[in-house]
Amino acid sequence: MAGVRLEKFSALIKKELSTSFQRNGMEWFPGVLVTVTLVRVSPDLGYAKVYVSVFPPEKRGEVMEFMKEKNATIRHYLAGVVAKQMRKVPELQFFIDDSLDYSAEIDRLLKS
Repeated sequence: MAGVRLEKFSALIKKELSTSFQRNGMEWFPGVLVTVTLVRVSPDLGYAKVYVSVFPPEKRGEVMEFMKEKNATIRHYLAGVVAKQMRKVPELQFFIDDSLDYSAEIDRLLKS
């Protein structure tokens, strides 16, 4: 039962953050594409690990620095959007999802 609930909260947070980054992306990250790839919520719903993919990869540092600075703003936006579905919005922690880089490296190694 708890697994289904966590999956629903993860999907909701992923959807709303994706929408936010799509709407505000040109203002927040000019010339950068930021995609939310995965959200993992802790069992007590207190923390959420948000994995993002950044293109071009050279801008990862800038994007992560921005998200660290604007974490409270992003969380406040999320609270306004999901207020009816969640009592408490979890603390957000942003991480780079490097699974695409890893798969590209494996492809390169297999081809050589």
